[in-house]
Amino acid sequence: MKRFILLLLLVALVSVVPVFAQEESSGQSQAVWKYFAAALAVGISCIAGGIAVGQIGSAAMGAMSENPELSGKALPYAGLAEGICLWGFLVALLILIF
Repeated sequence: MKRFILLLLLVALVSVVPVFAQEESSGQSQAVWKYFAAALAVGISCIAGGIAVGQIGSAAMGAMSENPELSGKALPYAGLAEGICLWGFLVALLILIF
């Protein structure tokens, strides 16, 4: 699974680099690459955020089964994992704007 994610990130990195290396002569082609890069930024970050929230949630449930007072301590960690999705969305907006 880790190899697949690493390969997916490598393909995304290789495909996003030509967007910034192009000149303005091919406006239509550049717009297509910008949308593709924005979709990859949101998609990969949301997948990674979902994986992180799933692992944090399962660990929090295991800890709460042993000690119910730990329920409030797991919430900030889940919020940090959901922040990954927000950063991916912000990167996509920056790609589309500039």
